This record gives sequence, structure tokens and C-alpha cells, in this order.
Amino acid sequence: MWTVPKPRYRSDASAEEEEVTVNIGGVRVVLFGDVLMRYPESRLAELATCSTQNSELISSLCDDFDPSRNEFYFDRDPDAFKCIVDVYYFDEIHIKNGICPICFVKEMEFWKIDQSVLDECCKSYLSEKEEELTEIANKVKVILEDMDVDRCVTRTQRCQRFMWRLMEKPDSSLPARIVAIASFLSILVSAVVMCVSTIPELQVTNVEGKQVENPTLEGIETACMLWFTAEFALRLASSPNKLRFVLSFMNIIDFMAIMPFYVVLSLTCLGTSSMMELVNVQQAVQALRIMRIARIFKLARHSSGLQTLTYALKRSLKELGLLLMYMGVGIFVFSALAYTMEQSHPETLFRSIPQSFWWAIITMTTVGYGDIYPKTTLGKCNAAVSFLCGVIAIALPIHPIINNFVVFYNKQKVLETAAKHEVELMELKSSREARRRSDE
Repeated sequence: MWTVPKPRYRSDASAEEEEVTVNIGGVRVVLFGDVLMRYPESRLAELATCSTQNSELISSLCDDFDPSRNEFYFDRDPDAFKCIVDVYYFDEIHIKNGICPICFVKEMEFWKIDQSVLDECCKSYLSEKEEELTEIANKVKVILEDMDVDRCVTRTQRCQRFMWRLMEKPDSSLPARIVAIASFLSILVSAVVMCVSTIPELQVTNVEGKQVENPTLEGIETACMLWFTAEFALRLASSPNKLRFVLSFMNIIDFMAIMPFYVVLSLTCLGTSSMMELVNVQQAVQALRIMRIARIFKLARHSSGLQTLTYALKRSLKELGLLLMYMGVGIFVFSALAYTMEQSHPETLFRSIPQSFWWAIITMTTVGYGDIYPKTTLGKCNAAVSFLCGVIAIALPIHPIINNFVVFYNKQKVLETAAKHEVELMELKSSREARRRSDE
């Protein structure tokens, strides 16, 4: 048994008559009515004001009541109650370690305590847990949708669901895994072909005497693009939500990786020779060919590590912003100092402050191409200081970014495991209910 001490500024005899004895999960607690009345709408305050003769009201407020001991019994968590009772003395509640915040909120609802009294740190912790539960619910929903293929009403819906799982869910079946591997290899082959085709020794000369891509490499690239096109079209046709599919960032990247091929093909094959001689059209074709590098971003669809890195960078925007701010200030300061200190040298390489920005960037990032460098003693000292400041500025936000990556990666693994466990529990529960019905 533990007794919550009475406030020192209340020492009158009437307070002793307002004692409320509660038993929380086997732990006996003695409270004082005048303290409980600080929150008159709470359950404990209602116990303090209710009459012991009103058995109906008492039964609605507690699990059991012993008239001989004047003790109220509650089948609740005693550890959570120790946190709940703090609100009557400190006007705030702090969730102790080891207590589930979601369960604690249910305890607060039972004792009729508003969540506004939670400490700020506990509110943020609670919001994180609620977001995790939302993510788990979404993952469970996706898993259940994948399991409901046979429950589709029409044959068209079943085919659409099957195709969506085949193209979008590599873990759903062996054919889906094979499709994912084929798509991954196509991306790698396309990227390698794009790089190899720029080697002059592998290029051929056309009738006009110009160097063009090797026909064999062009054939391989065309085959890869046909695969990408068929994959994108099948995913779009089988998508349950077409608008969401079109607006997805990864799908926009897929479209941008496919579109230049067909634009260049239409300009080269369908356009007239006089049109292709235009300088603007040739430049547009070259620009569209450069856009083929967007294909490499398709790897993010098949790599959970790249996806985790992307989300970690999103969560580290504040740290990245600080890094850019530090570097921007350093570049401006040291380039201005370098320009001023190098003006006394007759063969100075620092012609203007904007030109000195390039020197400051390659110095602070420890690259140092050597195309521009100081020649005076003061300029060299300024370069040494800028080098040290650049190393420190880059090193400071690295740890938070790495920590965000590790935390997010581990969190995703835990959420995926929790979602699968939740689905297994649902399947076990449904199988038990079906067995019970069959026995009846």
C-alpha cells in the first residue's frame, strides 16, 4: 500500500473525512478528496463525491466496492495509475519508461483525464507511436488487399489484381520475383549500354561521315525500352487507383525515363531531313538523349536501401540546410578574403570575388583541383583556415544524417515485422472462429 501525501497547506480535520481508498490491481492507494476535486470531472473526483449508498453509481465508476473497508477496486495497471495521480499535484503527467503510450492514453480516458495535461515530451512521443500504428495499419491493409485476389467479384477484377501483384509485389509469388529481377537487370543493362555507346572506338560512321551509336547497342537499348514501356503500361492498366499512380514520384521518374526514347525516335524517323538539319532540333535531340540518365533512378523501385536513404535525407532536411548555410557563409567570407589578399601579387589568379567562389568551394570541400590557388603568404594562411573550417562544417551534420538513416531503416524493419505478425494473428483468430462454428 502506498499513500499519496496530502498537501501541506491543507491541514484541517475535514480532509481526513474525505479520504478515498482505491485498490489498483492489488495496490492499495489512499487519496484525499480535496486534492481529487482539483479535477472535478475525473473518475476519482466522482468517487469522492458520490454516496456509498448509491450502489448503481458506484458500480458504474469502479469494478468492485467493499463497504466494510470503504475501498474501491479497479482492475487497472498500477504503474500507469502512479503516473495518472501526478496530475492532481503537479498539473501535468509524464509517461514513465516501460509503459506503452497508446495503452496509457486508454488509461487516461478511463480515469477521465484530458490529454492536454501530458508533458510536451510525452506528446511528441505519443504522436510518433500513433504514426507508427498508422503505418502498421496501412501495411496490414496492403497485405490483406494482396490476399483478397480470389474474393474479387468479376474475372476482370481478378485479372487486374493478379497483374498488379505480378508487376508491383515481388514477394507475392515466384513469377513476380522473376519479373522484378528482369526489370532490375534491364535497368542495369540499359545504363551500361548508355555509357558504352559514348566510347568513340565502339561508334560507327554513317554515310554523312558523322560518328553515330553502334547499331548493336541501339538494338539492345531498344529492347530495354520496349520492356520498360510494357512494364509501365501493365502497371498503369492494373493499378487500382490510376490518379494516385500517375501522380506518384517514382512513376513520374519511370515516365521521364521512357519518354525521351520515343521523342527522339519520332524526330529521327518521322521528321524530314530538312527538319533534322535545324540546329535547334539537333540540340533538342541531344538534350533528350542526356535525359536517359533518369533510368538509373528506376533502381530505387527495386532497392529498399535506396528508398530508405531517400526518406532519411527527407528527415534530415534541417541538418542539410544547416550544412548549406555554413558552407555558403564560409564560401562568401573566404572568397572575399582571398580576393583582397591576392590583389598585391602581380600574377594573381583571383580576378573577382565571384570567380573566387569556385576556389572557396573546391577548397572547403577538400577537392582542390589546383587550377586556381593563392600565391601570397596571407592568401595561403586564408586557404589553410578555409580548409579546416570546411572539414568541420561538413563533419558536423554527418552524424545526425547517419543516425536518421539507421533509425528509419530499423523502424521500417520493425513495422514490417509487426504488420506481418498482425496479419498472422488475424488469420489465427479467423481460423479459430471458423473451427468453432464448424464444431457448433
